[in-house]
Amino acid sequence: MSLTNTILRAVPGAFILNSGIGKLGMDAETAAGLQQMAKNGVPALGDLTPEQFAKFLSYGEIAVGAALLLPFVPTRVAGLALAGFSGSMVSMYLRTPGMTESDGVRPTQDGISVAKDSWMLAIAAALVLNQSDKRSALQKLADARRRKDA
Repeated sequence: MSLTNTILRAVPGAFILNSGIGKLGMDAETAAGLQQMAKNGVPALGDLTPEQFAKFLSYGEIAVGAALLLPFVPTRVAGLALAGFSGSMVSMYLRTPGMTESDGVRPTQDGISVAKDSWMLAIAAALVLNQSDKRSALQKLADARRRKDA
C-alpha cells in the first residue's frame, strides 16, 4: 500500500472507528434523534426501531473504520465502504431542511457539521479511482514471473 493511500485511509478510518465505538450502547432517545435525520438521506432507515438503528449505525461505523485501517483490506474495497458511508451522509445533508442555504448546496450554520462529510466522499473517490495498488499487484506478478523464468 502506498504512503498516499495509507494517509487517505488512516485519517477517516480512525475518525469513523472512534465515532462507531462511541455510539455503542447508545440510548433509544439519542438513537431516535439521529435516526430522524438519517432517514432524510436513507429513507429505509426509518423502518428500523431506534434500538436497531443504534446497532446498525455503531456496527456500521466500526466496520467502515476497520476496513479503512486494516492494511489487508484492498484499497478499492475500503474506498467503496467509505463511499457508501459518506455518500449517505452527504445525501442526508442535502435532503434535511435547514442544513443548506436556499441554493440547496451551501451549508447553513446548522449544516456545517455535516457538510464536512463531503470531504470523506472525495477521499473515497480517490481511493476507488487510485490505480497504484492495481499497478503494484501487476508489478508483483510480473516480478514473480521473471524470478520463475530466471
